[in-house]
Order: sequence, then structure tokens, then C-alpha cells
Amino acid sequence: MNSSLSLSAAELARQIRSGARSSVSVVDAHIERVRALNGPINAVVATCYDLAREEARAADLLVSRAKPDDTLPPLLGVPFTVKEFIAATGMPNTGGLRAHAERRGEKDATVVRRLKEAGAILLGVTNASEGGFWMESNNPIYGRTQNPWNLRHTAGGSSGGEGATQAFGGSAFGLGSDIGGSVRIPAAFNGVFGHKPTGGLVPLTGHHPGASERGPVLCIGPLGRSAEDLHVVLKVIAGPDGEDHSCLDYPLGDPSLVRPEDVTVYTITRKGAARFRPSMRRAIDEAGAALSAAGCKVVPIEVSGLRMGAAMWSARLMKMEGPGFAEILGGKSGKISVVKEILRFLFGGRRHSGPALLLTFLEEVGKLLPLPNGRLVKQLDELRIELETLMGTNAVLLHPPYTRPAPRHNAALSTPLDFACTGVFNVLEFPATVVPTGFDGNGLPLSVQIIGGRGQDHLTIAVAGFLERATGGWKRAELKS
Repeated sequence: MNSSLSLSAAELARQIRSGARSSVSVVDAHIERVRALNGPINAVVATCYDLAREEARAADLLVSRAKPDDTLPPLLGVPFTVKEFIAATGMPNTGGLRAHAERRGEKDATVVRRLKEAGAILLGVTNASEGGFWMESNNPIYGRTQNPWNLRHTAGGSSGGEGATQAFGGSAFGLGSDIGGSVRIPAAFNGVFGHKPTGGLVPLTGHHPGASERGPVLCIGPLGRSAEDLHVVLKVIAGPDGEDHSCLDYPLGDPSLVRPEDVTVYTITRKGAARFRPSMRRAIDEAGAALSAAGCKVVPIEVSGLRMGAAMWSARLMKMEGPGFAEILGGKSGKISVVKEILRFLFGGRRHSGPALLLTFLEEVGKLLPLPNGRLVKQLDELRIELETLMGTNAVLLHPPYTRPAPRHNAALSTPLDFACTGVFNVLEFPATVVPTGFDGNGLPLSVQIIGGRGQDHLTIAVAGFLERATGGWKRAELKS
């Protein structure tokens, strides 16, 4: 096995810049990894290997000509992938939507452009759910992504293709997007690191569909092999671009300056945003014990306001402007008739996934009902004040990223509100980092989610690093024969 497949993106970048390892060898190793494992997993849905190899040769040439005092780009020669929703020039950018099946990126999204300017090399784009509407990655364009740890289980969503790619080592790091857990749920289900930034920290320019109206609830964030990778990538992609007006100029702190003894960790072990399975409670307990041993002050806590997480998430989105699910599914053809499409789905000739139609139907019904959205948004604002007062600038909250390890395909439809474990933190606009901590008795990854106040991304990533050192962090998935 090529050792490039076991190193973090940050370490690969250091070795490429120093000349200890060539970008060509790193890129080739990841291309061969995708070719070997992607078939049954269906995570990477389009590639640009020829251009990637050309850019790798250029990166090695730049290193060979560099003088000792030259500053080389921070991610020079490191291969990455992105969720198909994030535009890359010439690559598919359908959003998993039949109405946009022929759509391709006309120019790079801001985050992709910034990564390329930092020297990173794009290998391809990864699968997601239809329109980003559900926490499993299945759509009419590309089909379903499987979990590399067990193909009968979901890789999560909506950035499930990216989570699976990082799990089997298909690229050194990746980007997903997250409006209710779409970076963190795949990170948790696939056993990789993932970070949802503070709302508004990263520009959404070039995200399709529905980005400009959804900020700062919708966020683009990194997935990868280590906590350090999350920070290295976040430094590159964060900050206003002059186009996305929901993007704010938050200062980005340095995780390396955070000391364990200065951090308080509040642990949610019983009642949070949803009811947790025993394995998830154990993961929180064991992570709390590891952080205590590392020097953090660990305090169990109950936050009653989190129990309304799903309702607050829905109320916040209902208050936002922009196209609804029916308009997004219809594309240029206009708003779909959800009843007609449900009948098509039930009696043959289906054109959309079941979860996308169900959520669209619920949204349409919700518009007709006298829902207490104003009261729920007020409760959300009160909860934000309560938690930011509690955490300040030196404390985090430990909360499960989901109610259980990765379920079997379609099983999550029976518990649709479980996404509240992550979704509530989108509408609070808090940064949240997912850290792999081990495996359950069935060999499925276990993870915890670290929450901080707005602008405290460096703190959640720092605590993720403490936990990584204690538990061993990312393990590469190998398909069982």
C-alpha cells in the first residue's frame, strides 16, 4: 500500500514542498485508489485525472526550481475532491437534479479557486442526495453511494460521496456543504474528520442549488484525515469574496495555541437534540474521559432547549427567502406538482427520489398550516444567547452527531427528525467538528461532535486534535472480499 494513502493532507503538503515526496506519486496513488475501490461504493462520480497529472508535474517542477527562501503554496501538489454541488470548471454541477442533468461548472466556486491557488489539485467530484434534501446520498443522476465500511449501510448525506471518498482514501481531503448536518453526518458515518464552519465564515459563491438565499445556515466545510487538515483547508477557503453577501469577516484563530488545561468541555450524555442509542452515549462518555485525561475540565450538562432542535431548524428555514423544494426540483421547467410526482413514484415512471418528494410534500403542507415559526425562532435566539454565554471563548459542547452509527439504506426514513443532532447547530450558526473515536460491535464508525460559539472554529478543531491524539483518529476503510 502506497504510504501517501495513510498520511494527512497537511503532512503530504509538507513532504511535497520539501521535495521528500513528489506530487506525481501522491496524485497517482490516489487515482489508483479510486479506480480500485470506487466501483461498488459509487462515491466519486466524475474525474479529471489527465489535468490532475499535468498539474502534479507542474507542482514538482515548481519545487525543483524553488530557492531556499521561497514560500511555496500551502497545499502545493495535494489532491482533493469536492461535492458535486460545488462548481469546478468543466465538471458536472447538477446538484443531483434531473432538471439540471446537463449542467456543468462554468467557473470554479470561490472555495475551489482558492484551493487551486493554494496549490491543491482537483481529482474529481463526489455524489450527494437529490438537491441536498436528505441525509442519504442517492439521486436520479448518479444513483446511491454505499458506506465503505459496510455496503449495506448508508454513507450519509447530503455530502455522502465525499465522506465515503475520505474513508477509503480516495483523496487527501475534500469539501462538502452542510445545511442540517450534510458534512458532519457523512463524516460520522464514514469515520472521518469533518467541520461545519461558523455560519458566514466561508463564501458560498458557486454552490448549486440554493446557496445565496440559505447563508449563513448553509455552510461549505472540509472533510479529511486529521484535525490539522481541517484547519489548514479552512484557512485557505475562509473569508469574504465580495460576491456572497452573507459571508462575514470572522478572524480565524490558531488551534495550536489552545492548551487543554484552559478548555472546559460540557458533555451531553442523556437528553440532547434527540434520543441517542447506547453506543453513542458511550462514545461521548469515553471522549469526555479522554479529554479529561488530556487536561480539559469536563462537566456533564443538560440543555433543555436543544430538544426543540428539529422544530427550530424548520422554523428558521421557513423564514428564509429563496426557492422552495418544489421549485428546486423543477428547475427551469418551474415548480413541480408534488402530488403528481408522488403518484408517478408510486405507480412507475418515477423521476425523483422518495425522500426528496416527501420533504417537498411536507414543505408544501407546512405553508398551509398556522405553524408557530415566530415563537420558535425567538426560542432559537434565546438558546443561542444561553449557549454562547455558557461557552464563551474557552468552552465547547460535546454532542453526538447522530442518534446511532450508520443505519442500513433507507432505515433513516423511519426516524426523520434524528438530523436534529446536527441541524440545530446550523440554525444557531455555531461551528461544529466531528471526530472519529472508534467502532461499534458491528465494525461501524463511532464519532463525537464538538460545538463552539460563533467564531470559535479554532477551538473546536483544537479539541478535535486533543481527542485525535488520545483515540488514534482516522482509519482507512478496506472493502471486505
